[in-house]
Amino acid sequence: MRIDKFLSDCKVATRREAEKAIRRGNVLLDGNIVRRADTPVDPACNTVTYCGETVEYRKYIYVLLNKPDGYVSATEDKNERTVLELLPEEVNKFGVFPCGRLDKNTQGLMLLTNDGDLAHRLLSPRRHVEKVYRFESARPLSAADIDRLTAGVDIGGYVTAPCTVTTDGGTAGVITLCEGKYHQVKLMLNAVDNRVLYLERVRFAFLTPDGLDVGAWRYLRKEEIEKLQEYKV
Repeated sequence: MRIDKFLSDCKVATRREAEKAIRRGNVLLDGNIVRRADTPVDPACNTVTYCGETVEYRKYIYVLLNKPDGYVSATEDKNERTVLELLPEEVNKFGVFPCGRLDKNTQGLMLLTNDGDLAHRLLSPRRHVEKVYRFESARPLSAADIDRLTAGVDIGGYVTAPCTVTTDGGTAGVITLCEGKYHQVKLMLNAVDNRVLYLERVRFAFLTPDGLDVGAWRYLRKEEIEKLQEYKV
């Protein structure tokens, strides 16, 4: 690819800013001053330096966030705080968005990315990507309630797909879904005359909070990204 496109993809400069920096001699390729904006670059082999800083090639980024209560899963909202406010400018400049939603009062694991193709595939019901939630219900679920939930319940004109539900015998439990309808867990418990008091997503696909404090985030590791890419196949 061209070096000006490389710098633009990495969000360190626009194409025009890259051209100006090249004219000033502020862009290096493997230690040599770049003279032309169309100089070819191989991100896997070459080292690019922009204004004294080494640039790591990133077109797509993948971020794991442990969402707190009180934030909406949106890129912007006139009245509410959004999950993007928990991320620094170095992440937001890539135009990341939530891969799926968590309700405002639901906390837990979220994936944010600017890779629209991957996000679409991860959210497709055909992919059967598991989402695991820990919940607290208003009253214990009976064996009959669990049977109904696992078989699928009507949540307002839509019958949920089969799932798994386990409890501690009291009001705490874990539910594993392969779909993600709006307010799904809350509506499912409502369908068995119960209600959710607390809800936290603890796994998305194979990803877990992995020791992240509530409100904290991290970039996905290389091996995690590669494993997610398998969902594109």
